[in-house]
Amino acid sequence: MNLEIAVELFREAVTHALVLVSPILITAIAVGLLVSMLQAVTSLQEQTLSFVPKLFAVGMVLLVAGHWMMTSLMYFAIGLIQRLPEMAR
Repeated sequence: MNLEIAVELFREAVTHALVLVSPILITAIAVGLLVSMLQAVTSLQEQTLSFVPKLFAVGMVLLVAGHWMMTSLMYFAIGLIQRLPEMAR
């Protein structure tokens, strides 16, 4: 495997990982920000109040987008396996 192939595979893997994790991160950040603003307004500083809504929202995102994430990851893995002869040179 030459350096160009390794760099291309690394770039594709990082890009793919960012695309797959972005719905989860965006949801967790948005819910965390909303709960933090609610806590600041009501002066309620309960730790579980900030954790439970994020956990629920991320779970919902995984239920909705999980199929897409797994399908995308499967096609990426298939592409890597099909490139094995090229990488072995």
